[in-house]
Formats: sequence, structure tokens, C-alpha cells
Amino acid sequence: MFSNKENINILTSLLVSHGVRHVVVCPGSRNAPLIHNFNECEDIECYPVTDERSAGFYALGMSLATDETVAVCVTSGTALLNLSPAVAEATYRHHGLIVISADRPSAWIGQLDGQTLPQAGALGCFVDRCVNLPEPHDEEEHWYCNRIVNEALLAVRRNSRKSVQINVPISEPLFCFNVPDLPCERKIHSIKPQLDVEAILGIMVKDLLSAERPMIVVGQINRRSTALHNALSKLEKRFAVLSEPLSDGTQRLFDLVLSVIDESSCYKPDFLLYVGDTIVSKRLKQLLRKTENAKIWAVSEDGEIHDTFKHLTGVIEGDPVKILSLLADNTDDGSTNKFATSWNECMDDIEKMAHDCALGYSQLAVVKKFESMLDNLDYGFQVHYANSTAVRLACIFASHYVWCNRGVNGIEGSVSVAAGHSMVTDDIVFCVTGDLSFFYDQNALWNVNIRNNLRIILLNNHCGGIFYSLKGLRDSAAFKNLVAAGHNATAHGICEQNKVMYISTHNTDELCSGLEIVTEKNSQRPILLEVFTDAEEDKRVIKYFMNHIKTSWEKESGSL
Repeated sequence: MFSNKENINILTSLLVSHGVRHVVVCPGSRNAPLIHNFNECEDIECYPVTDERSAGFYALGMSLATDETVAVCVTSGTALLNLSPAVAEATYRHHGLIVISADRPSAWIGQLDGQTLPQAGALGCFVDRCVNLPEPHDEEEHWYCNRIVNEALLAVRRNSRKSVQINVPISEPLFCFNVPDLPCERKIHSIKPQLDVEAILGIMVKDLLSAERPMIVVGQINRRSTALHNALSKLEKRFAVLSEPLSDGTQRLFDLVLSVIDESSCYKPDFLLYVGDTIVSKRLKQLLRKTENAKIWAVSEDGEIHDTFKHLTGVIEGDPVKILSLLADNTDDGSTNKFATSWNECMDDIEKMAHDCALGYSQLAVVKKFESMLDNLDYGFQVHYANSTAVRLACIFASHYVWCNRGVNGIEGSVSVAAGHSMVTDDIVFCVTGDLSFFYDQNALWNVNIRNNLRIILLNNHCGGIFYSLKGLRDSAAFKNLVAAGHNATAHGICEQNKVMYISTHNTDELCSGLEIVTEKNSQRPILLEVFTDAEEDKRVIKYFMNHIKTSWEKESGSL
């Protein structure tokens, strides 16, 4: 039996028609009729998460894992506002969420009644569409409710795939469940436009193929793709292809190359194709922003102008994977390019230098050891890295696709996204995170349905370690406690209360045994490995590593 609220039944029926299979639900009384309906649907699976801030990131993790649109349902009041960080991240990642917010009747907004605030439009520019459902009293209001729900569910699937909000005012009484069947609602269909292949080949590809120093930069791609990997493997013979593990998993250590070469024109492109979303490397951004007289084309899923390198020539709206595959199909297999060969040789040399460098116990050594162990695993796995130091270490040692919240680069929600991912896959899901990111998101583990395929590696140096690398910042008296947020917290108690297996390491020997346990395929519980390091030593090892790369490069260059 379903709710007697007509707007809730219209929404539920259309969610099913539009193929929404996963809904993250947060507890509440005003949204209880919505949760009841979703739970009654055989085609919808509900996932309870109490903390709304975490729930939004859970939903994002599920969306990333399934490449489907996921809904998150919250009660009235400030519950909705807690979704803002996750909604923003989802929008910038082109994996928009369907936010379903229960609300009080409009007559009571601003009347000092409980849990009332203006919810419609509260998520602002982070959603592509916000609709406020009526409570239908006649046929026309039913038609209107149907139409705007369709509009929202079509909007979230456009090329930009931005989040949408469906606000559902519900009047009392709330809990009457006496409707035997959902209504058969009109589903409005939408056909996506096709790529203008002729225009792409005639304008952009022609210039790229005729360039002397052609370069392709691949930013974050929000799904793993064999097609992308195959396309880039073919294109790198003809073009200088600079990518990070956040794109297709191919390890190209161009950031380390940029740390040792000068900014001479021989490394700058005369034609650049920028595909995908953000890149981690700050050095590459600085180099390309100084590159003048180069044509720069960007592939944008939403068609918006993203002038990342300040010299944009044009924008192609479309799927990055499809466009790179199109380019690969129209590139001669046997052709080579001196500029591309030079970049490839540099990146190969740097990769060997990084691999050969012996590291002392530190966060850098932890990630290197962990990544080397992944090469020998005989089961499927997914790896999430949190922002800040963690993802930068991944960009040195990871040789597989890396999931990371790089939409807006926040440290919050990294563990929740990984936990959400683990809910809808049988792969082992690893999450490598720093301490501030983990403790901010510790409620990700506060979930009775958390699965044993979740494994967390917590890099704890008792502060925001990345701040130690920022020149001049340590001169401030506010540095240690107020900026770097020094603390003495550990995850032991958090793991104990949430039935998560806890392991800690303080040296290399303990690290090796700890990593053996955390990478075991079979476990009765989720596992957290807390790796304690010293921030000063972490900084020293990174400095040693960079000096090793520089001196090895100079030695290699001098012998040529």
C-alpha cells in the first residue's frame, strides 16, 4: 500500500519510469511518507544514512559506481542545507543527484513553526532545476505536478548532468498508507543531440594533425573507460598526451617532468586539446597559461566556456570519451611526432627514477608500497583518494584509475563517497585519506549497512600536512594550531563503536603487515589501517624524493 498523498505517488511513479533504482534516505517524520513509498517499490532500493552531509556523498559514490542517477531524500528544515557540499561536488563531476526534500505547506514558511525555512531554491546555482510540487486538488494541478517532475528528471540527465531539487510540500495528516497501486503517469521522453562529426573533423582535428607540437591534456574523467584507455594508447604515439590517474588510469608523470625541465618553448604546444574536467597539476596550469600563440580547444560536457589556460580558441560540447575515440579512429597508427616522442621519453625516464628511489617511513612511502601491492592482487578493486596530499601522492604512484572528489576539491565526503561506492559493487573499495578529511567525515562509518568490502587507509600525521609545504606559511604564529589544525585524535574509538576492524602502524615493519591485512580479499568486517607518521618527516622525505628526481635528471641529461 502507498501513501494517500497524490504528489508523492506521482513522483514515485515517475522515478520508476525514469529508471531511478537507488535512493539514499535520511530519517525524519516529514519525509516518512516518501520513504514509505520508495520502500514499497520493488524497483527501488533504499539505503539509510542518518547524517545528511554524509548521505549526499553516499549517493554520489553510488552514482559514480553505477553511472546512473541516484536520489537522496531528506526531511524538512536544515536537513536540506546539509546536502550542499555533496550537491555541488556532484554537479561539477557531471553526476548530478536528485535531491528530494520534504517540506511544510507554504502557508507555514516563516511563521516560527518547527523545521520551516524557504527550501525551494535553497541549493541555488548548484542545481540545474528546482521544482516545487503542488498538492493536487484537480486534474490541472495533477498535470502540472506530472510535468514539472518530468522536467526535473530529464534535466538531471542532460549532457551537463547537473543536480536537481524536487521539493515536496506535504500537509498533515502524514501517515495514511491506503492506496493499493501507484498511478500510471505520463513519462516525457527526450532525445539527445548527436555529435557534429563533420565539424569536429573539419576544424579541430585538421589543426591538431597539422600542428608541429600537438598536445592533448586529459583532466578528470568521471568513469572508468576501456575505450578511453585504448584511444589514448593510440594517440600518445602521435601527440604529447598528458594525463593523470584521475582520467584513464594511465600513469604519465608529467608533473615531475615539469619540476625538472625549464619552461623553454620546446616543451610548449602550438596546438592543445583539453579534454575532461580538472587536473591536479599546478605546474601544468602555470606552464600552459604562459603558452601564447597556441590554439587551445576544450571538450566540455556542458558546453560551457572553461578557459583554464587563459588562451581558449573554441569549445566542443560532447562526451570526452567519444571525442577522443573519434580522434583516435582518424589518426594514422604508424605516424609519429618529434614533440610527442620527446615528452614520452621524458616521462618514461622520470617514471624509472621515481620507482628506483628508496624512501624512509612516511606518507609518500606508504602510498608507494600500497600501490605496488595492488599490482599483485587477483581480485577486482576500486581506489578512492581524498583531496589534498593524498591525491597528489596518487598522481605519483598510482597506475590505475583513481576516484577523487575533484569537482570542487573539498576534503569533506571522501570516505562517504567510497562507502557509497562499496554499497553497489562486489569489488573491494579502498579509500586513502588524510586525517583531517577522515575525522571530518567520520559519520561515513556510522551506518548499520556498511559492507565488509570497504577498506580505509588513514594517513595520520596529526595535522593538515599539505600546509607544511606552503612557503612562508610557517612564519605565522597561527600556523600549527589554527591553520594546520594540529590534533591528537585517532580512529581507534570510531572503529570500535562502528564494528570496523582497526589496525595501526608506526614503522615500516608494521606497515608491511598492516597492508597485507587491509588488502586481503575476505574479511568479516570493513577494515581501517591507521598509519601514524610525523609531519616534519613527511616533508623531509618528499623534499628528498624531489631532489632525487632532480639530480637523477641532471645526471641523465648530462650523459646524453
